[in-house]
Amino acid sequence: MTDRPTAPEPRPPHPAPDATPDLSSRDPDWWRQAVVYQIYPRSFADADGDGLGDLRGITRRLTHLAALGVDALWLSPFYPSELADGGYDVADPRDVDPRLGTLDDFDALVGEAHRLGLKVIVDIVPNHTSHQHVWFQEALRAGPGSPARDRYVFRDGRGEHGELPPTDWQSVFGGSAWQRVPDGQWYLHLFAAEQPDLNWDHQDVREDFRTTLRFWSDRGVDGFRIDVAHALTKDLEEPLRDLGDHAAGGEAALADFAPGTHPFYDRDEVHEIYRDWRKIFDTYTPPRTAVAEAWVPGARRALYARPDELGQAFNFEYLEAAWDADELRQVITESLATAQAAGASATWVLSNHDVVRHASRLMLPPGTDENAWLLSGGHAPAVDLEAGLRRARAATLLMLALPGSAYVYQGEELGLPEVADLPTEVLQDPIWEQTGRVRKGRDGCRVPLPWTTTGPSYGFGAGGAWLPQPASFAEYAVEAQDGVAGSTLELYRTALRLRRKLLDGETLTWTEGTPAGVLQFDRGDGWRCVTNLSAEPVSLPAGEVVLTSAPLRDGRLAPDTTAWLTR
Repeated sequence: MTDRPTAPEPRPPHPAPDATPDLSSRDPDWWRQAVVYQIYPRSFADADGDGLGDLRGITRRLTHLAALGVDALWLSPFYPSELADGGYDVADPRDVDPRLGTLDDFDALVGEAHRLGLKVIVDIVPNHTSHQHVWFQEALRAGPGSPARDRYVFRDGRGEHGELPPTDWQSVFGGSAWQRVPDGQWYLHLFAAEQPDLNWDHQDVREDFRTTLRFWSDRGVDGFRIDVAHALTKDLEEPLRDLGDHAAGGEAALADFAPGTHPFYDRDEVHEIYRDWRKIFDTYTPPRTAVAEAWVPGARRALYARPDELGQAFNFEYLEAAWDADELRQVITESLATAQAAGASATWVLSNHDVVRHASRLMLPPGTDENAWLLSGGHAPAVDLEAGLRRARAATLLMLALPGSAYVYQGEELGLPEVADLPTEVLQDPIWEQTGRVRKGRDGCRVPLPWTTTGPSYGFGAGGAWLPQPASFAEYAVEAQDGVAGSTLELYRTALRLRRKLLDGETLTWTEGTPAGVLQFDRGDGWRCVTNLSAEPVSLPAGEVVLTSAPLRDGRLAPDTTAWLTR
């Protein structure tokens, strides 16, 4: 660890409620309508003052999550990593990065979370490892044709001297998906060159991940988020096929292949892996939960969420939908139907560690090139922060009223906007360099959180922060919003408290005949949600107004506002 000064013990940001009993053993389906708070560990809280968030920092701030009223926390990777991809380049999947703490620190975090009634979900990264992983280092030493190389995807190059990549496949981060090593062979990396893809046809790979799942489950982890769940199995039969215009993959390319037949995305064979994992999850009481990050069309996404596989899959359509009543209604309807077909509950998300924060994104005009906007420092077009926060609050209350699980990204409860004007010299995301400095990347949503209104890092830690925080973060700090009526933090606290009381069933009924630009639906227990996406105030239906995202105007629902009513 470090000998830097230790940050003082923070006071709880809000009086923590009595510890909620952990009911998961009596209700193994707790996850079906849970609110899960995503923590990006390096940006949440720094206990040792080195500028990087850590596990002890998270543990000290768990009272914030308990007071907020979430059901679980999801930890993005905290494993040993050189941070070539923000921690998703994992050198050892069964340890803690020493800059972030130790396994004892992890155990203390889980113990405190459970004491507060919070479940713990961790990230699993099965498509690739770090190039620093012992297996990959062994593969480099062993040379072509060795058993060690067979755990990864090594191939000879094309051209007279093997100087050309084996195929035209492209990395998600830009450029070729193949990297040459000194002995002349090439290895596959669908993401950064520091993230070599594993060969899931190899039994060593399958057994090692079984060991990893048991390792964390035995330490008390309640569930897993599966990174890039759709990319594990690949068609590696020789000769490997070029993809031409579809070399980069993705949903657009998937549409040009028969379902389950793309060379490296969403292949049918991947589901046998998750059926095998489900057998492991179900040996625990309660069964461990899992959610797939699978960027595939809805009908295919349902396969990952089946009860005999992972049980749930992220639905990104809500995140990607425009602020438009008709589009949102269609997305919500289709998402609920997809989840029901799988026997799962729906999932909803507005922000995460990979996208522009929704307090900014929802104000961008339709069709805006988000990368161009980031390259402009957030000035072309300019975003009205007050209007963006208003719209974000309305979108949040709409999301929290929907049947299923809601995933909340750290800092959205403070209304944080995207930090779009980070200077290029501080950028850490590999996308920036790998694309030849034409895509700015995801650092703007990963800037460390503000806890206090003053200090070198606004309470994040005793020192500075690994990404610079703007001065405006002071007004968004927990300290600035705690107990302040109408603040975004208090809106989240109130909404989550009410949601616990109002939840019943996993269906909704759309109210017909609502004005244009308005969404209105009822939950079976008498809970009604109305969101006004139009440009004019609208009258509310009969019922008691229990919460609004912004004040009513003469008893009417203003534009970009959501209201919850009970009948």
